[in-house]
Amino acid sequence: MPQRLRVLAGDCEVTDRGDRTRTHRGRVVVLIKPDDTTLVHDADGYQPVAWLTRPESVVVEGDGDGFTVTARDGSRRLRIVAEEATASRALPVTEAGVPVGTCPEDGGPLVRSRGDVVCLDCEERWGLPAGASVTDATCDDCGHPKIRVERGEPFHLCLDPACDPMEDAVSDRFDGVWDCPDCDGDLRVRFAPGRVYLACENDPDCETTFSFPAGVVVDECDCGLPVFETAAGLGCLDGSCEIGGHTASGGKAAGSPNDG
Repeated sequence: MPQRLRVLAGDCEVTDRGDRTRTHRGRVVVLIKPDDTTLVHDADGYQPVAWLTRPESVVVEGDGDGFTVTARDGSRRLRIVAEEATASRALPVTEAGVPVGTCPEDGGPLVRSRGDVVCLDCEERWGLPAGASVTDATCDDCGHPKIRVERGEPFHLCLDPACDPMEDAVSDRFDGVWDCPDCDGDLRVRFAPGRVYLACENDPDCETTFSFPAGVVVDECDCGLPVFETAAGLGCLDGSCEIGGHTASGGKAAGSPNDG
């Protein structure tokens, strides 16, 4: 269901009650966003005359000629009263993002916004793995854009994880490749919602786990584990190791997966 932005306008008295009370009068536009954020704009500049961000409640009342908007958040109250309304509409809105392709389901534009890819028409959403980028290529099977994600090496996968799971690609390449430094077991690729990590195959007897960094393997550490090149620099898979005199950027945890 499309989100709606409520737009009201008129000659209004605006009362903002909080630590102190402020009252304004003028011909203003009132915007009520889908998250109930309420903003009052006049003709001067971009700064609202008054606003209340994500209030606990917003009530809009109208008698056919005018309207009253009351937004409350704890002890704060924003009240806008118009004896005569000049506009009152509900407009469909979406979030805005960087264009990254076309939705194969309905032909709508796809945008990248806040770590997700969203179709502006059907509003379907796909989460992106940490550090992933959207490429110009499209999936031969479903037509979605392909993404590039680094987990040990670069993988080019379908945006839709149901079509081309990152977990399968990482597991096929790195499952059992490295030895556990604390016993004679192999490090196996494991998964949790939104996470990829390495865990000793002898779990629960051996609780060694490592986060799987968003980077590529470029070397082998003196401890036998891989060295990753990430956005933060070079680091051993085991964050307690030192590389070039600096503590590695990898991470180790006992018994619990880390975000990968």
